[in-house]
Amino acid sequence: MANAKKYHGVVVPMVTPFTEDGGIDIPAAMKITEYLVENKTSPFVLGTTGEAASVANSERAGFVEAIVKQTSGRILTYAGIASNCINTSIEAAKKYFDLGIDAVVAHLPSYYPLTADHMMKYYETLAESVPGPLMIYNITITTHMSIPIEVIEKLSHHPNIVGTKDSEKNVDRLKKILEITKDRDDFVHLTGSAALSAQAMLKGSDGIVPSTANFIPKMFYELYEAGVKGDADTANRLQAETDEIAKIYQGGRILSQSLAALKFVMSEFGLCGENVLPPLYQVSESEKAEIKEKLKTMGLTK
Repeated sequence: MANAKKYHGVVVPMVTPFTEDGGIDIPAAMKITEYLVENKTSPFVLGTTGEAASVANSERAGFVEAIVKQTSGRILTYAGIASNCINTSIEAAKKYFDLGIDAVVAHLPSYYPLTADHMMKYYETLAESVPGPLMIYNITITTHMSIPIEVIEKLSHHPNIVGTKDSEKNVDRLKKILEITKDRDDFVHLTGSAALSAQAMLKGSDGIVPSTANFIPKMFYELYEAGVKGDADTANRLQAETDEIAKIYQGGRILSQSLAALKFVMSEFGLCGENVLPPLYQVSESEKAEIKEKLKTMGLTK
């Protein structure tokens, strides 16, 4: 049975393609977007995988505009607005909704350590200030803080907060958070931990947000569909297969290294160049050779 909620499915944390001089490569971005849409997946731009922390503010609105035009209402489109300055986040949301984005996504500001009360008030202020649907983004690997489930439960009743993207790889947390979302029509759960995709879908999650779907969106859409149907055998098989593919660029690398390796994989698929923004840097020639060999071995070369 198809998910009846508005926000669901495979939401791809899209890479941001860059030119040699560090500007956003709009033609490549539109090419990636079309590839995702053709495979029934939604682009989520200006997130962690999209190197949002490094993208110049002056380029963001034009980038969002190009993506919205490319999707042309065929599928929902999401954009990150996270910033350590709340006014910057609010102004970004206003611009993006004017451009036609469907929902905005924000993780915690990450400079100061925050209490649960800080987190609650921050999201309440943001939700009351942005002119459209807001998703709470929990990502401990970058913010170094975990949003308590109790805080998410309370925020879930705010009329402008429509869901949470949770990237914390924690099975116990997944089970607990699904207990407060699975029977809700007004609030959704999207898992941002790709390794938990099958578990999340089979337990009642509304969608998945896997970075590896940047180059194999079809496999993740099939995993999502299997999860919705309760087909555990297919979902778990695809989980194992996508986990192995993810190791091509994630294995033995920290996040900043794996994002650069992902960009190289994208270049091998002919979707964009391998440029990344400082403080990230491109993978070495020896790493490129290793990645190419792994792609070839797994039959993933174009």
